[in-house]
Amino acid sequence: MRIQYFLVIIFALLISSCKNSKNEELHLNGGWQFAEVKENIPMESLIWQPATVPGTVQTDLLKLGKIPNPFVGTNEDSIQWVSTKNWIYKKHFILSGKTIKKKKHILLFEGLDTYASVYLNDSLLFMSDNAFRSWEIDVSTIVKLENELIVLLKSSDSIELVKANKLPYQLPETPRVFTRKPQFQYGWDWAPTIKTMGLWKKVSVNSWDTIRLKDVFLQTKSITDSIALITAQLTINTINKQKVSVKITNQNTSESFVTSVEILPNNTAYEIAFSIKNPKLWWTHNLGEPFLYDINIELIKENTPIESYNKKLGIRSIELVSEKDSIGESFYFKLNGKPVYMKGANYIPQNIFLSEITSEMRIKLLNDVVDANMNMLRVWGGGIYENDDFYRLCDEKGILIWQDFMFACAMYPGDADFLENIKQEVVENIKRLRHHPSIALWCGNNENSEGWHRWGWKDGKTESQKEEIWEHYQSVFNEILPDMVASLHPSVSYWESSPKYGRGDKRYQFEGDAHDWWVWHDGYPFEHFEDEVPRFMSEFGFQSFPSFETIQYFTEQDSIDINHSSFKKHQKHSRGFALIKEYMARDFPVPKNGEDYVYMSQLLQAYGITKGIHAHRLAKPYNMGTLYWQLNDCWPAVSWSSIDNSGNWKALHYKAKKAFKNTIISTSEKDKKINVSIINDTFSDITDTLKITHLDFFGNIIFEEKQILISPANSSKILYNYSLEQLAFNQNNSFLKLVFGDIEYLHFFVRPKDLKLSKEEILIEVAKNDSGFLVRLHSETLQKDVFLFSNNKGTWADNYFDLLPKEAKEIQFFTNDNTAPKIHLKALNQFIQN
Repeated sequence: MRIQYFLVIIFALLISSCKNSKNEELHLNGGWQFAEVKENIPMESLIWQPATVPGTVQTDLLKLGKIPNPFVGTNEDSIQWVSTKNWIYKKHFILSGKTIKKKKHILLFEGLDTYASVYLNDSLLFMSDNAFRSWEIDVSTIVKLENELIVLLKSSDSIELVKANKLPYQLPETPRVFTRKPQFQYGWDWAPTIKTMGLWKKVSVNSWDTIRLKDVFLQTKSITDSIALITAQLTINTINKQKVSVKITNQNTSESFVTSVEILPNNTAYEIAFSIKNPKLWWTHNLGEPFLYDINIELIKENTPIESYNKKLGIRSIELVSEKDSIGESFYFKLNGKPVYMKGANYIPQNIFLSEITSEMRIKLLNDVVDANMNMLRVWGGGIYENDDFYRLCDEKGILIWQDFMFACAMYPGDADFLENIKQEVVENIKRLRHHPSIALWCGNNENSEGWHRWGWKDGKTESQKEEIWEHYQSVFNEILPDMVASLHPSVSYWESSPKYGRGDKRYQFEGDAHDWWVWHDGYPFEHFEDEVPRFMSEFGFQSFPSFETIQYFTEQDSIDINHSSFKKHQKHSRGFALIKEYMARDFPVPKNGEDYVYMSQLLQAYGITKGIHAHRLAKPYNMGTLYWQLNDCWPAVSWSSIDNSGNWKALHYKAKKAFKNTIISTSEKDKKINVSIINDTFSDITDTLKITHLDFFGNIIFEEKQILISPANSSKILYNYSLEQLAFNQNNSFLKLVFGDIEYLHFFVRPKDLKLSKEEILIEVAKNDSGFLVRLHSETLQKDVFLFSNNKGTWADNYFDLLPKEAKEIQFFTNDNTAPKIHLKALNQFIQN
């Protein structure tokens, strides 16, 4: 009896010790299988093959060699059948004896693409219909030691058809508008048509006993120089009423705050206030340090830690200032109370296959953003709400995010089920992203309002139909979305639609943000950017060919042949090739050789877009932002990107890096005078010497002058005028070299094709160093737009630059290849000769 009594005591102690054990998470990403669903064939008789989760049906088939690479040649067409079929995934998993004894088991799918029925141990758990949502279900009464998880994926085609047929009219951009998945997968003028299916995010089981800390949001309530007041908004689940301790630790200062909280089963929201003395503010990388506090939040029961969260806290204020003025309506951002000029680009997903995007890819791309002196990216509304890792990196690197909701270039349905689905999507994603200091704006949609009012979408519809469609628009973009932002993330502004007005409305230049596609779509010359400057340019762009490496990849040829059949698939704009050639003939020579044509197309793109960037920055503070279209690609293609799908910088990215510096020199011509402006985005006056040198292409000085000037803080100001009537000179073979401190700018008087350049040899010396190789260049004459390339894999510190006459220039080639590279180069001089 004594032994039995002793065993009972031991057992009771063990049970007691388990009550407050830590919560557990079991990842279910490995060991999946998938198969195509066949009518009248039972599941056990299907042909099962290994699957990768997170992943897609298409990438699984590709890895198994069942479909060709859709990024190569014309293979995109040959894989369209995949998304017309239904597919099934299955996985067996085991919970440990210890885990199964826990009282609560929550199954979490972070992302299903898109129409899926999920079964656990033959029980239907839920049916998904939104790739932008996560799906969490209590499986406590269903889960066992050994389990079978089944996910049945249905093709979106038939579902979209049924939904479309319920309406007496056709919505613009049917059928994609009925399915909440990345819209760009239905084909865009830079993207292939590949409608993925799969488990595109992680799957897990969360097990706990009596209490669970589900989420933490650290909301900055107020900021002064001496103190920041913070509220920790906690989401806590419990199965019974109990008291717990919450410990909040500022790990930067080792300060801790502990409070007792009574947790109730019918309440999940709790708030705890704490403060940070003498707070360090979060800034964009170009204006200060993107400082982040490391805050630990711990849930403690009976002196035993149950669960903890580590959160990075960036203390900052961000405000969109949109106010009526004498010109129209302003559009600019205040960061920590100071107007900040926004410089950057529009971001799209880095791969059409979202699960193939790695942390390394995100790190590289966002490093490229910082290196190019950008301080803002616009996450475009036809892609995705990005991975948590993306925003974490933006926080760390000091990049602000203009975040679109995922609606683009269409009108969407407004039935009750669709609106509720959208509401849940929006609530979840605002809550997921709102703690990031990088989030600067929530924007309702991309060009939906513009399309409705100007693109002919109303044609063929009755007045009542038009009224209904617009009412549905209003329900989403002027009711649901702004209400959710106001209630869940009130410190960040909401903007209904980008742009506010399209280019067919004269107000586009004077109010809100603008998308200027007069250049490209309407064939206007690049000088148009200088003639009509808006308050904030959130889209403008021009296409170019990608790098030689990328072209060789999708053509599977060593040589560059721009007439190769695969280009028809990798140029998604119907007039793209014709427009590139038309614009090239205006401003540049038009080469016949494929390699030369690719080089010239990149110069053309960089020439036009940097002309726009300079025009926008010159107009500061009337204009307070310039975001070009687009930063990156989702597959190898001819597109508007400045970084191609292989990660190679095009000429635009190198030249944007210079155009986006905090302080630049820029010029404009008026009344036979060159106005020299200094644009200063810093918060301090800059006093330095401006040196103006007028040279011919052989380095002979025509005129030279120095002046000490003051560039006021946060300004764009004309500080010098250079008269074109003072001296007799040939505008075709001379230029101005302008230097202010360590900033240099070259002004040319004529367009590139009219320059009288000389074909002189460029001397090249290559020396090995710790980072790769140092390349030294020298020429007796000006060499315009020098492009260096090598077969060795590596990156260049600078490229597509002007080599000044009789001035040596050193360029670092970063590479891990110790083999001495064979350096090739191109320069505009090869195509335009005196």
